[in-house]
Amino acid sequence: MVMWVFGYGSLIWKPGFNYDDRLFGFIKGYRRVFYQGSTDHRGTPEFPGRTVTLEPAEGEICWGMAYKITKEEDQEVALTYLEVREKQYDQKAYVDLFTEPAASAPAVSGVLVYIGSPDKKLNENYLGPASVEEIASQIARAEGPSGPNRDYLFQLEKALGLLGCEDKHVIDIAKEVRRILLEDEVTIS
Repeated sequence: MVMWVFGYGSLIWKPGFNYDDRLFGFIKGYRRVFYQGSTDHRGTPEFPGRTVTLEPAEGEICWGMAYKITKEEDQEVALTYLEVREKQYDQKAYVDLFTEPAASAPAVSGVLVYIGSPDKKLNENYLGPASVEEIASQIARAEGPSGPNRDYLFQLEKALGLLGCEDKHVIDIAKEVRRILLEDEVTIS
């Protein structure tokens, strides 16, 4: 049986597991938001970073990359890896992947996606909504074992841009982070 995994954050540019094919596409009814706290990769428990999660949103779509894994051994390795990498995401969902905006039928069904829910009892790292300025300030200053939080943001912005996808939330936050970093640079000089 074939397994598909959908990535909408760092999995787009850094899957970290073997796959047989990948497909650029979107899922319906969700939008990508920087509402998930990261205390293990892009921040610390004392100063969490922010990474993306999915928020249910009627009429919205979220573009990303789906990875096809056919070999059973590769599937087991990928799932073990993802359970560690995505451990701060408390939900798994199986969604339909579309590749054409006008398509009524999905290109692939049953695609696995990890989601950080807003339920603080199940997801203690959920940070929730904040203004673009607040999110950007946190991202500009947070750093964890995987590096500065801003690198995650800029890599996501670049990966989406290379795929021809414009995500206003990501672009607005990246623009504000650049403004903050420039302002900090001027203040230090």
